[in-house]
Amino acid sequence: MKNIALSVVLLLALAGCSDEEAEAPADIAAGKSIAETRCIGCHGLDGAGKAAGIPNLGAQVEEYLLASLHAYEEGVRTHAALKNLAHELDSTDFRNVAGYYASLPPVQDTEKGSEIQSPYDKGKAAAAACVDCHGEDGNSTTPGIPSLAGQQPLYFVSAVRAYRDGRREKPTMEMLGALDAVDLESLALYYASQTPAMRKAPTVGDPVAGEPLTARCGGCHGANGVSTDTATPTLAGQDPQYLVAAIKGYRNQSRHNDVMRDNNSDKEIEDIAAFYASQSSKAAEGGPETVQELAEKCDRCHGPEVDNPAMVIPKISGQDRVYLIMSLRAYRDNRRASSMMHNMSLPYSETIIESIASLYASQPAR
Repeated sequence: MKNIALSVVLLLALAGCSDEEAEAPADIAAGKSIAETRCIGCHGLDGAGKAAGIPNLGAQVEEYLLASLHAYEEGVRTHAALKNLAHELDSTDFRNVAGYYASLPPVQDTEKGSEIQSPYDKGKAAAAACVDCHGEDGNSTTPGIPSLAGQQPLYFVSAVRAYRDGRREKPTMEMLGALDAVDLESLALYYASQTPAMRKAPTVGDPVAGEPLTARCGGCHGANGVSTDTATPTLAGQDPQYLVAAIKGYRNQSRHNDVMRDNNSDKEIEDIAAFYASQSSKAAEGGPETVQELAEKCDRCHGPEVDNPAMVIPKISGQDRVYLIMSLRAYRDNRRASSMMHNMSLPYSETIIESIASLYASQPAR
């Protein structure tokens, strides 16, 4: 999720059309006839998806629709009904039905006027419930309560899930049960973008004695406890009492992680905690960005100024929101073939996918 400038080149085409096929003009009337008998149940005659998760086809790029049909035919995309349909139609049918839907006016519906929130804005709102314990911006001033500012987001999510499913016990954390996946990831991004405060010198433990004891820890937690792995927590600047309790928890197996199990003495644990607590830290994420900023790169291929009918790149403005979410997830999880889209979408969490899909769904179709 580093440098999240989301490039949702959603539904990138999978080439498969011959030059001869590309030159053959579509028979719109024949395409309409196919749509009336084979496509109307899901996409209607006007190209409007009949339910959430079904894409709008009206005014879509013809070459993109054609390439999509070939992708279903070849098994590159998986959808039982469309796979069967693609095998029952020939190349001329493909061209005609794609040309028919491309010839229709854009479908104007979806989520006009709905509020589009940045994941960071959502996270800040959710963080209001955490202020009393963890501080206004995630910098805890209560001994024994961990700071959340600057923490790695995937680690934050996994830690919260551990509290929710009972692998970690803390009665006051029961409030987290009301958070869904999007809320939780938004909260993680918000805290990851906050700046950790420098702590005063710990009153317990010897930071100098603790430094050599952290040699083993640095391989995972980074130099001086500043993690560069989104799934591994940053320890620098953390509350020392919390660190002592956590390390002892792994030692006595009240917390479970074989890598973390060690036999350090109480004194050594206090020294390790004192060393990490006295180190300066930094935010794990670059800071709040609006959804529009996150989507800047998307418009390089999908923006209104891009209008090349020969390009096998779909229009996504005004598209069904749920379909956009499902498509980006499929690229991210490598369930829809496109190495370019997989690489670009791989870091994206549910909250970012949902925000960007909402942004494009709310725009006028063109």
